[in-house]
This record gives sequence, structure tokens and C-alpha cells, in this order.
Amino acid sequence: MKSISRPKNIHDFYHAHLYFEKETLDFAIQLSQTIGKKFGLHVGAIIQRPVGPHPKWSCQISFAKEHFSEFIPWLDLHRDGLTIFIHGLTDNNLKDHTDYAYWLGDSEELNLSMFMTKF
Repeated sequence: MKSISRPKNIHDFYHAHLYFEKETLDFAIQLSQTIGKKFGLHVGAIIQRPVGPHPKWSCQISFAKEHFSEFIPWLDLHRDGLTIFIHGLTDNNLKDHTDYAYWLGDSEELNLSMFMTKF
């Protein structure tokens, strides 16, 4: 069984991706709106298809390390079973989505092919 890496506050900036499906769409919309209001964080669009490396429908939340200690425990408590993918933001997309990948809930298999160097 693969070990799931829990979020660590070791980066300056992060993305949190709420993963959801048709059955949990309404909850994901409500949660993302609450996050925007409660924390004043930038909440991206609700994407109703897999996009980029993300295998499920998703919504991206951008935040900084100063929000981490309040936001992450709150998010874990209020995610109601949604899987949340969190990653640090550095200058290396592959490392951000592998070495700096953290999960609330179950992990998902990401499509990392777009980050692979082609020769």
C-alpha cells in the first residue's frame, strides 16, 4: 500500500485542488465559495472534466504559507469525504506534483506525462 503524504508547511505558496464528481458537485461549489469568503483566498473555476494532471473534476485554491496553519486543518475538517490534492509551488512542475504532493483523503493517480521532458 502506498503511503499518503499529509500536508507540510514547507513552501511559500501552494495550490489545493478539490476533487469531486457529478454527485458531489453541489457540495464542492458550496465548499469553494465558503473558502473564498472565509479565508479570502483565490478560488479558481469549477472544472467539470479532468484537466491537466488532474484525474477528476476539480477546483483550484491558491494560498500562501501564512494561511496554511488555519486553512489546512479547517479544510480537512470540512471536506466531507472529498479528496484534496495539495502541492507546493516551486519552479519545477514535476516535483510540485510528485515530491511536494500532499493529500487530504485518499490519493489519486495524476497524469504526469505533461511534465516529462521530451527528447
